Amino acid sequence: MKTKRYQQITHDPFPIDYGDVQMQIDLGAERLLAAERDAEKIAVEVKSFINPSAISEFHTAVGQYLNYRRALRVQEPIRTLYLAVPSQTYEEFFRLRFIQEGVIEYQLYLVVYDLEDRRIVQWIK
Repeated sequence: MKTKRYQQITHDPFPIDYGDVQMQIDLGAERLLAAERDAEKIAVEVKSFINPSAISEFHTAVGQYLNYRRALRVQEPIRTLYLAVPSQTYEEFFRLRFIQEGVIEYQLYLVVYDLEDRRIVQWIK
């Protein structure tokens, strides 16, 4: 049975405070699983990877992701954080061994999106 997935944006951006530090994750959303009639609360940090140095952008994205995830554990522990990356970046850069090992080691959850079609291609958890 194929599960249909729907997304509903609940925050744009999603503010999060941790002590004296205020941050903003790009989106807060609910991912609705139609077959199960369940809603997973998520936050999504969207990255474009348009800088000439993809590895530099990856370093920044991972740093933000880890800090946001830590803050979410305190403020909203039921919310799952995802890093959104363009499909071309995923296919060309996130398939590299070093990057794949980093995704596993840092336990990054990914949303792969198609920039031209403006749709989500894949959820990776």
